[in-house]
Amino acid sequence: MVKNQRFKGEVIIKGKKIVLGITASVAAYKAPEITRRLVKDGAEVHPVLTPKAHDFIGAMTLEAVSNQSVPVPQNKNALGYFDYLDLVKRADLMLIAPATADFIAHIAQGLASDLLQTLVLARGCPILIAPAMNENMWKNRITAQNVEKLKKSDVNFVGPGSGDLACGDEGIGRLADIDEILKAVQKITG
Repeated sequence: MVKNQRFKGEVIIKGKKIVLGITASVAAYKAPEITRRLVKDGAEVHPVLTPKAHDFIGAMTLEAVSNQSVPVPQNKNALGYFDYLDLVKRADLMLIAPATADFIAHIAQGLASDLLQTLVLARGCPILIAPAMNENMWKNRITAQNVEKLKKSDVNFVGPGSGDLACGDEGIGRLADIDEILKAVQKITG
């Protein structure tokens, strides 16, 4: 596999097909920048939101930065359900950024309550999860058990980071820095 180099020596993700899952976290506002950076590095990014994530970030913004349709009930031009199942089987990576404690719990139990959860189960590619939640949620024993269960199933994690949290607290639970997420993507797909 040939890796392309940027002028500063950074490896880019040219030609990789990435399904970007976005869950209902305040950190969802960072998803367009993650998408933009992946696309700039040559990836083909297909954003998929959980139903509640639409309250945090609009599909039109993600369509603009990804140049791909985003599945929402009102979007008649989006790929169909089975098209997404096919897409995730052919993808190079499934990235969930941000991933809430709720989403992590659902996939740890093997649930498929929405399109994104279904795609996690149907994928034929590696998965990378970037958690984002309150520190107490991240440190909760049940969340820790869910993360360990997923890690034992070959699910990769990046973060969370530490610092100011959306709830006003300070601690661990922030979405990992975008550069850290991109490095993890490169490590898995490269």
